Amino acid sequence: MAQVTFHEKPVHTTGNLPAVGSKIPDFRLTKQDLSDLKAANLSGKKVVFNIFPSIDTPTCATSVRKFNAQAASLPNTVVVCVSSDLPFAHKRFCGAEGLTNVVTASDFKDKKFGADWGVYFTDGPLQGLMSRAVVVADASGKVLYTEQVPEVVNEPNYDKALAAVKSA
Repeated sequence: MAQVTFHEKPVHTTGNLPAVGSKIPDFRLTKQDLSDLKAANLSGKKVVFNIFPSIDTPTCATSVRKFNAQAASLPNTVVVCVSSDLPFAHKRFCGAEGLTNVVTASDFKDKKFGADWGVYFTDGPLQGLMSRAVVVADASGKVLYTEQVPEVVNEPNYDKALAAVKSA
């Protein structure tokens, strides 16, 4: 279990992020068109997993926008933005913002992603949603970088995440 803060008050997650050097856990998420997104679909690509509580909060929206802008120029790279929001919310947000360089995915069906990746809040006002975290994997699915953002309302370290992608 990891401890982070939400507005400076301690909150806990179900576990810890996948370890650097390990293989990303298998998963099944739901894309905007309600089709499945699985780890196998990303094989052969470098992946930035931008994990957050809800696309309808300012910091989460900012992270999706920034990764959309910064990842567009990275070869063989996909950014997967993951939350428990319904796919319809993801589609509405990306459509309104004109975002086309990220893949949004929801864990609303079985909540297995959040549990397996250790990011679900177990207490506090955001209980049941995912913490803000970034996981970068190389084209073989090996974890290169992780960040569990210590204060939920803060943005992740984009520079370190993108440096990990570029180093792969």
